[in-house]
Amino acid sequence: MASRLAAVAALAAAAAVAAGAFGAHALAGRLDERGLELWRTADRYLALAAVGALAIAALAGSQLGGRGALGGWIVLAGGALFAATLFGLALGGPRWLGAVTPLGGAAMIVGFALFAVAALRSAAP
Repeated sequence: MASRLAAVAALAAAAAVAAGAFGAHALAGRLDERGLELWRTADRYLALAAVGALAIAALAGSQLGGRGALGGWIVLAGGALFAATLFGLALGGPRWLGAVTPLGGAAMIVGFALFAVAALRSAAP
């Protein structure tokens, strides 16, 4: 499970780099400052989720025997949801997307917390 998580997280990291480049080059003259800031925030959180999930995958696979990878999947899903809703808002999507965005952030927090619990349980004597 950890190797699949690592593969998907690496693709998410690649998507974050591509989205950052797209925002900086293709959208700079097309979006207002608020739209560009939403884009940058979405990109930053997607990258954070990807790198976090990569770290979780590495640790879950080597040190936890696969335990804890669930947290990485939740982090990655939350980051994708958070970013997708902000990307949508930046591009003029419906305002209700803003109500969904915090669910992605909450999922990221839960995923990191689940991994922390798994890591602590594996370290306990």
